[in-house]
Amino acid sequence: MAVLIDPPRWPAHCTLFGHLVSDTSLDELHDFAATAGIPPRAFDHDHYDVPASRHAELVALGAVAVGERELVRRLAASGLRVRPRDKTPTRPAARALAVQAWDRLGLPAALRDDLLTRWSEPHRHYHDVRHLAQCLAALGELGGSDPVVELAAWFHDAVYDGLPGRDEEASAALAERELSPLLPADDVAAVAALVRMTATHSPSDTRGALLSDADLSILGQIPGRYHVYVRDVRLDYAHVDDDAWRVGRSQVLRGLLATDPLFRTAEGRRRWESRARSNLSAELARLAP
Repeated sequence: MAVLIDPPRWPAHCTLFGHLVSDTSLDELHDFAATAGIPPRAFDHDHYDVPASRHAELVALGAVAVGERELVRRLAASGLRVRPRDKTPTRPAARALAVQAWDRLGLPAALRDDLLTRWSEPHRHYHDVRHLAQCLAALGELGGSDPVVELAAWFHDAVYDGLPGRDEEASAALAERELSPLLPADDVAAVAALVRMTATHSPSDTRGALLSDADLSILGQIPGRYHVYVRDVRLDYAHVDDDAWRVGRSQVLRGLLATDPLFRTAEGRRRWESRARSNLSAELARLAP
């Protein structure tokens, strides 16, 4: 049981990087990184990328230097390794997936590009184009091919200022304004109602259940991907101090855990309910004083 580091051999940003992993748990890895002052942004699903300039220092702090093959072998044996296909898509890959999904809707590319610009705003970390792509992919997994639900996914965080309730209302108003010239009034109203529903995740019909489950699907991903989500949500609220974050985030987690069922479709429960509850409970335990 150890934190391991391999030789810095991967070039980036005018230096070489190595990998810091735990062969025991992600909590052990995060604790070591925090003690060493490694920024959360350096975490990538199952490891931290660390520059060559810090290699000797991290070994002195207790990381065990091993070869890259030994590091991968022990990481895989621990069950913590996340293969590329299971990782959060990069932003360019997520954008490409979103473009493909939009083009199937047959709506103007100009509106698509405006929405993608919103989803790519620099202040976004979790609520960015990767989240949009996750929602659209999750709708596909749920068997949802309803254009109204897909459009609601596109608009549900189109306005994001970190203001719960107000963001959803502004996003719904944007949907009403942009879609009114393009769709029947009933469809526009349905899209806006779905967007507003994401403020509470209390769906009243099948469409709402599909969108709610897609929006929450990140909670039921493998632990490494869930930890990337947690990192990015924390970065979205970087202006909140650690104590306030611990209190507020714990309240959110308890609320999610108290929702039974968390996922409203049978397929969503089958795919994500058990793992989501495990992820949420583990995060809540980690936040405990």
